[in-house]
Amino acid sequence: MTRITVAKGDGIGPEIMNATLAILLAADAQIELDEIEVGEQVYLAGNMSGISTESWDVIRRNRVFLKAPITTPQGGGCKSLNVTIRKMLGLYANVRPCLSLHPFVKTKHPGMDVVIIRENEEDLYAGIEHQQTDEVVQCLKLISRPGCEKIVQYAFTYAKQYGRK
Repeated sequence: MTRITVAKGDGIGPEIMNATLAILLAADAQIELDEIEVGEQVYLAGNMSGISTESWDVIRRNRVFLKAPITTPQGGGCKSLNVTIRKMLGLYANVRPCLSLHPFVKTKHPGMDVVIIRENEEDLYAGIEHQQTDEVVQCLKLISRPGCEKIVQYAFTYAKQYGRK
């Protein structure tokens, strides 16, 4: 059995997570669940990152984290939990395989087989923004040379490892 950390989140999160867990359990996935609370209720309790120190301990111990959508309160200095998770766990690479399901799904691109690798921590994820007026918010994009080199190296290593062009 593998212990995993589960966060049901809020909004549509609990419904999505319950359906996901039902599928995993029906497939006889060999998992044990440690549930943590994240999101709106944690923010409203005064934790501006949306996750407690104890929850971080559970995530680090289990090393597997299944998280449903959460609500980040707007304004008031709350940080996006998604960005916080990425930064705290070093999840800088977003890997998105795109594969055509032809002939089962009609498509203009039956031979599509690409992988998009995107940097996940810098750029607008830096979270440096301020409201200039009631109708204007300014965001600062930060892109560093080390961040660019790291994601490019990851992409080339991925391509080599998986025999991609």
